[in-house]
Amino acid sequence: MTAFAPVLRKLVVSAAALLAVAAAPSPAHAKPEPKAPEEFVALRDVDPTIIQEMRYITPHNFVGEPIDGYKKPMCILTEPAAKALHKAQRALLRKGYSLKVYDCYRPQRAVDHFVRWAKDLTDERMKEEFYPLVDKSRLFADGYIAEKSGHSRGSTVDLTVVKLPAAPTRPYVPGEPLKPCYGPRSERFPDNSVDMGTGFDCFDTLAHTDDPRVTKQQRAHRDLLRGALTKEGFVNLPEEWWHFTHKPELFPDTYFDFPVSRRSLSGHGPWHTSD
Repeated sequence: MTAFAPVLRKLVVSAAALLAVAAAPSPAHAKPEPKAPEEFVALRDVDPTIIQEMRYITPHNFVGEPIDGYKKPMCILTEPAAKALHKAQRALLRKGYSLKVYDCYRPQRAVDHFVRWAKDLTDERMKEEFYPLVDKSRLFADGYIAEKSGHSRGSTVDLTVVKLPAAPTRPYVPGEPLKPCYGPRSERFPDNSVDMGTGFDCFDTLAHTDDPRVTKQQRAHRDLLRGALTKEGFVNLPEEWWHFTHKPELFPDTYFDFPVSRRSLSGHGPWHTSD
């Protein structure tokens, strides 16, 4: 028996190695990504005329890099919210304007990305544009960042209004000089939207929808957006002129985490408007 001991040990080790390989998860059997419930739709399928400039799949946002969970530059919403935007868009088109969305459904993993960034006080690469007057250590206390977002429930959208015909918006170049989001229109990062008084995602009190410091024209533009959306059941967040939630929400207590991609909607039937 002693003569066979080394051979036996090799056989035992080889068998253990084979078992370990067999037990290890393979890429082909990785856990699949969650899918969107059937109540979610792609906004472009409901209304292809609404302009989409999805900021969080790009580095032009307050973090300064593409955000987790955004795999395609597309707007996903619950069906009632998308249908309501379609109705608001029809009314605005008759006046020579179009809606433009910046963000729609937002996965929980994206919110988690925001939270990690906010806790890293050394990363202030986008401060000069998005929060020049706010100390980063105050982002949670001042309500700019939270561990949950209504966007993850699927009925909240960030958007603006564009005068038609829409002029092109140049792409952001990472590392380019940044300008404060609350500055005059001619000094902010260029956007083809009408002048709302601040840029999108501006962490500043001037972004409050009814801030009295905005000009008469900026007030008229904010009222144009709010009026068109309120008529279709949206409620504005007073601290952000761009932020609206369609009521009643289909999922008022559920925070989803499926990625923003066409694949998340695979298996859904075709969606058509009734008009």
